[in-house]
Amino acid sequence: MLPSIPVLRSGQERTSRDTRVLHDVHGAPLAEVHEAPALVTKLTVRAMRQASPMARDERLAVLAEAGRLFAKGTPGGQTPEEYCRIQSLASGVPVSVARATLDRIGNDCALLGEVVGRQAPVGAGRTARWVRRGRVFGVVAPSNHPATHGAWLQAVAMGYQVAVRPGTRDPITPLRLIRALLEAGLDPEGIALLPGSHASADALVDAVDLALVYGGEDTVARMRGNDRVLVRGPGRSKVLVDGPLDDATLDHLVTEIAADGGVRCTNATAVLTSGDPRELAEALAERLARLPVHPVTDDRAVLPVRPLREAEGLRAALDRSLDGAVEVTARHYSDGPLGTIGSNAAALRPAVLCVDRSDHPGLGVELPFPCVWVAPWRRAEGVGPLDDSLALTLLTDDTALVQEALESPGVRTVLHGRVPGWWKDPFLPHDGYLGQFLQEARGYAAS
Repeated sequence: MLPSIPVLRSGQERTSRDTRVLHDVHGAPLAEVHEAPALVTKLTVRAMRQASPMARDERLAVLAEAGRLFAKGTPGGQTPEEYCRIQSLASGVPVSVARATLDRIGNDCALLGEVVGRQAPVGAGRTARWVRRGRVFGVVAPSNHPATHGAWLQAVAMGYQVAVRPGTRDPITPLRLIRALLEAGLDPEGIALLPGSHASADALVDAVDLALVYGGEDTVARMRGNDRVLVRGPGRSKVLVDGPLDDATLDHLVTEIAADGGVRCTNATAVLTSGDPRELAEALAERLARLPVHPVTDDRAVLPVRPLREAEGLRAALDRSLDGAVEVTARHYSDGPLGTIGSNAAALRPAVLCVDRSDHPGLGVELPFPCVWVAPWRRAEGVGPLDDSLALTLLTDDTALVQEALESPGVRTVLHGRVPGWWKDPFLPHDGYLGQFLQEARGYAAS
């Protein structure tokens, strides 16, 4: 009998007549997922509205304990190592990523009071109050990286009731988190896990006060203009190399491109250079092509693994987007760009594409494995080719360019120089502060 991923509402783990089988990267059944129909989703949100928010100190204490349980406990009877094994098999992300996420979320939960406190504007004090815009927050979560779930924990810290529709490949992480929250003492009406179809996800967005939705271009276009919905789409994170190409710079670039299997939206997908783009592309290809192929649960795994047909589809999508680009990694792979694992799975080896102009459409392509486009850049072009970046790393001494990037609305995070592991900083805004969306300043005066 397969393990069960339940619908979790009002503190109760429930079955559903609507189920699907969650398969691992090899195509083997991994778990039975019970799905919440759209009507159940709406009824769950209605019940959550009746919950009384916990006092701030109480919920922060619950979050700190939940972080400890998530990292080191056995919520639902699941050990940390079993969580890591199942999460990696389901998501296709190297098992080391799940292990790091245990520690990261465990540590961050103890800091959430300070994290959300820093998001309040300086003026929120004597003449203003920084308060919630609503009561119930919905999350349509992704499956690319387990640490993305740390975002909605901030909403719990702010006093929201939170309903999560998990990603189809990773319902494992939010289930463990929610079980940890309930075991730590969170009000059962304050949290829900609602696996479901796209229709159920739409029902959740319609029913809640505010929603965070992760998705691709289609999702961004469909939700654009809805001020109740915060959409987090492709990152298109970039790096500018405007200086000498040395070993330290190349090592940093490899980390930015391929860390965590290259699946984060903050992984670099484009590198622009004021030097010779072909030289840079060849040097990157030589380093990235050395990344080994291992099963996703192997401690040595560093590349994402997907079912073979899906991996072939991703490579085909890349081939269709070349538009004259030169793939400089190809000569390094005698047996092709996919590292087969067994008969039904493949590791996605890195791809480095070299183009001859900074406006090549490939610079907007983002795929869930280490895939980077290298292009030329001239100072006269300014921030233009670097815009539309969730994260922009500037390896330059040009402080005027750094300021220009900071003032560009399309650049959400600016890193000046080789900043190691910056994405792990819980105080660094991911795409602006979540509190900018969930809270607002209201005037206050008293006699």
